[in-house]
Amino acid sequence: MAILPEIEKQSLSEQQRFQLEQLHLTLEYLQQHSPFYQRLFASHAVQPDSIRSLDDLVRLPTTSKEDLQRYNMDFLCVPAAAVQEYVATSGTLGSPVTIALTEKDLQRLAYNEYLSFGCLECSEDDIFQLMLTLDRQFMAGVAYYSGLRQAGPAIVRTGPGLTALQWDTIQRLGVTGLVGVPSFLLKMIAYAGEQQIDCNATTVRKVLAIGESLRDDQLEPNTLARKIQDAWQIQLYSTYASTEMQTAFTECPAGKGGHHHPELIIVELLDDEGQPVPAGEKGEVTITTLGVEAMPLLRYRTGDICRGYYEPCSCGRSTMRLGPVLGRKQQMIKFKGTSLYPPALFDLLNQVPVIDEYVVEVTTDETQQDDLHIYIATSMQHDACNRLLEQLFRHKLRVMPRTSYITDAEMLRLQFPEGSRKLVRFRDLRS
Repeated sequence: MAILPEIEKQSLSEQQRFQLEQLHLTLEYLQQHSPFYQRLFASHAVQPDSIRSLDDLVRLPTTSKEDLQRYNMDFLCVPAAAVQEYVATSGTLGSPVTIALTEKDLQRLAYNEYLSFGCLECSEDDIFQLMLTLDRQFMAGVAYYSGLRQAGPAIVRTGPGLTALQWDTIQRLGVTGLVGVPSFLLKMIAYAGEQQIDCNATTVRKVLAIGESLRDDQLEPNTLARKIQDAWQIQLYSTYASTEMQTAFTECPAGKGGHHHPELIIVELLDDEGQPVPAGEKGEVTITTLGVEAMPLLRYRTGDICRGYYEPCSCGRSTMRLGPVLGRKQQMIKFKGTSLYPPALFDLLNQVPVIDEYVVEVTTDETQQDDLHIYIATSMQHDACNRLLEQLFRHKLRVMPRTSYITDAEMLRLQFPEGSRKLVRFRDLRS
């Protein structure tokens, strides 16, 4: 049965009234307990009482990833003895950031993913297979495990990789749901074909897809999603989250964006000048956490560019929904006069069936301009593959990056550098 809190059925104006009350509590808490925000409030003459509506948020300064990297432990609002767990970001956009959680924060994290699995309409009859790591300071693994414990399904912790083990577990236990990276599902599909396993004859019905987008700018399935569902008729649920926000936005069966949980987080979409964008326009996701005890964040600019959708959903929720990440501000590439984001490049490369794996790399050339380089693993003859790629890139993007063909072993080293806990498809080596 779907989990649908009362607040998620209320009107947006009612949700905002509740959030304003929680915002005032958050501002008071930060003023009393956060060394970082105490300094920030003093330097910007912030008066919490002057915030009379969510529209007044623009009066408050924003916080960036660089702030967290430079002043990490100054965000801590509790004594060290109150911390129950430390997790860390992956370091995709620079040095990793440590996030501390109290027992209350861990319970909030579990509730957050309890709501996510409610979007998937999971029940106690489900068996979910967690195909991701629960170690190496990875918050997501802890979150999904804790959320499933609350939601009621049985859990199988298989971890990432090990395709044969994943299929063996699915067939042996009758697994009905998976949590994993979408591109790994393609490896599972390929293995199933080699081993004469009929994907659609198995018990798997739904997948919570993490780490990679499954939607395009029109909320339609992108190339990756179509390649999966052409071979395996399963329901794919896209999700968006980050370690810093300690909250996830997960699709319901309608597949029209990840649902906002207004009791957990305030969301703004801002333009380059820090002003809210009109409804339907893309903007930088900027969040204020609610109910976080150890390391709350106020107007934290994530760097992720998304669209918001505000009409009620067919699932019964009236909450705002976030579309897919269209790009990250820090990852924008200006190549030969064309502005590109990595997700657009990934979607193009995923359209070429003969490409087994790839990594996109951007560097700075001798004129201090962005230089784009794509590493490819394929069994196709390289000249023929280049002709295919050039036709596709020039038609879609009007520019053709450099390409290099490498072995499977070399690709593995690029995609999983030492210390990485995620598959790396984008390397930003700009000076």
